[in-house]
Amino acid sequence: MQDSRTNRIYFCAPVNALVEGIYQQRIPFSEIRQHGDFGLGTFDHLDGEMVMLDGNVYQITSDGAAAKVSEDLLTPFSCVTFYRPASHDRLEGERSYQVFLDWLNSLLPSANIFYAIRVEGSFSRVRVRSVPRQESYRPLAEVAKDQPVFEYLDTEGTLVGFYTPSFMGSLSVPGLHLHFLSADRTTGGHLLECCPNGVTVGIQFLTTLELGLPMSFDYLTCDFQRDIEKDLESAEK
Repeated sequence: MQDSRTNRIYFCAPVNALVEGIYQQRIPFSEIRQHGDFGLGTFDHLDGEMVMLDGNVYQITSDGAAAKVSEDLLTPFSCVTFYRPASHDRLEGERSYQVFLDWLNSLLPSANIFYAIRVEGSFSRVRVRSVPRQESYRPLAEVAKDQPVFEYLDTEGTLVGFYTPSFMGSLSVPGLHLHFLSADRTTGGHLLECCPNGVTVGIQFLTTLELGLPMSFDYLTCDFQRDIEKDLESAEK
């Protein structure tokens, strides 16, 4: 019997709350793990980047260091699935970031559904960032201006992430959203750019959406009428 959770994507909160500076939702990762074993997100107070890989949760702090953390930690935004790839493809040789992006997009047959994407292999260059801990209500676009950026050369690791349809921009980052975790699980961050040098990608089609809406006072009283597209694009680059 097919697992009913297969091909389901789960958001514990919409990304528009994060963009507006609501960084504390107090959702434990013990709850997030009931919905997936693969994904990305952040921590309460925007305290670093999150990667969930093979059921383990890793926190990448503002110094670029990664470490496995307990499920007692809290998150204001996480996106996860039970990763069961439908296909695997191989990209040989060193490629530029734009060629890599074009290749990834060519593997997605439709722009109108979600995909889980896992890329593993060697990279001649990886450029990432991880934001420092914040207090609430500083808009994400402002926080991103002060983000520490790290560059790793001739490294191996895994890109974990999702493709989100453009019409779902209030829920998640439209297009490709990827986090990097090194093979030794000690460094990583939100991907800004990379040059792969022999990688394999697994892709999962995600056709069912599950969304949790927070019940915090900050979330319930926030006016989400503002168009966040430009702020989100600025924060992600």
